[in-house]
Amino acid sequence: MRTRRMRFPTPLLVPALLLAAACAKQEPLVVYCAADQVHAAPILEEFTKRTRIPVDAKFDIEAAKTVGLVRTLIEEKERPRCDVFWNNEIVHTIRLKEAGILAPYKSPAAEGFPAEFVDPDGFWHAFAGRARVLIVNTNRAREEERPKSVRDLADDRWKGQIGLAQPIAGTTLTHFAVLYHVWGEDRMAAFCEDLLANEPNRAAGNGPVASLVAGGHLVFGLTDSDDVRGQVLTGKPVAAVYPDETEDGVLVIPNTLGLVAGAPHAENGKKLIDFLLSPAVEKRLAESPSANIPLRPTVEAPEHVRRLDAMHRMEVDWVAVAHDLDARLETLKQSFLK
Repeated sequence: MRTRRMRFPTPLLVPALLLAAACAKQEPLVVYCAADQVHAAPILEEFTKRTRIPVDAKFDIEAAKTVGLVRTLIEEKERPRCDVFWNNEIVHTIRLKEAGILAPYKSPAAEGFPAEFVDPDGFWHAFAGRARVLIVNTNRAREEERPKSVRDLADDRWKGQIGLAQPIAGTTLTHFAVLYHVWGEDRMAAFCEDLLANEPNRAAGNGPVASLVAGGHLVFGLTDSDDVRGQVLTGKPVAAVYPDETEDGVLVIPNTLGLVAGAPHAENGKKLIDFLLSPAVEKRLAESPSANIPLRPTVEAPEHVRRLDAMHRMEVDWVAVAHDLDARLETLKQSFLK
């Protein structure tokens, strides 16, 4: 009579099984994340590996970046489901603080960040930024004729050959809202009028803008630095123009983190915030295809990643921009959604 041998997990499976068993014993930490899933998900998985805290992440879509998750957080205010909001910009995060949707948490991991990137009350922390840049098709524009400024989008010699995301959501909305403060209402209104007269391709997001330029359908467009890097990595004939030689400077928009008020798993949420603010995570994001800009001056980054101290940056009163966002959005809708 043949005896049946017992089967045991292979040695390679044992750690995974132990991790799964440990994670199964606790409820998952809920994260709403406006950062691109392809870059954020592996970092959240690394957090789970290190802490055995499972994470349930909800990501936003490109066309409604940030806005969809912000709306959900507002709707859930009385009965929050989310523990940590990982935003890919800062203005809506400030608005959530003022709406009473975020809770204060002064993370010890915030040490080493410049003061401008840490809320003094502890309601949000900034890390890993992206620059607003022009992406140029190098086959369609010689170096000496390439645009140097955001204002070149309104130059009629480029009529019908430029693109940008509709400035009613995401970092393009943030950028235009900032320009209202930097330029003033009259100058911004004139810019928008001239820009629309230039018949720009108004895409659903920054990624599509970068693709249109990379494919030669447009000469240049306005986008984020990570979208340019994505096209460079696929061998497309593109280059980024950082408008830091102009009077305005480069706009750097950071990622932000906020602990949700009444979070069901607040203590684990604090652990995630500490983890994401670590130098190792900023370094990993800088080295990733997203090529995020470290905000900590001590974090090393590859040569292709521009450093904060190497830029002439735009000075921004983020709180003032946040206060005026609704009015700016309505004005932009009237102009760009005709």
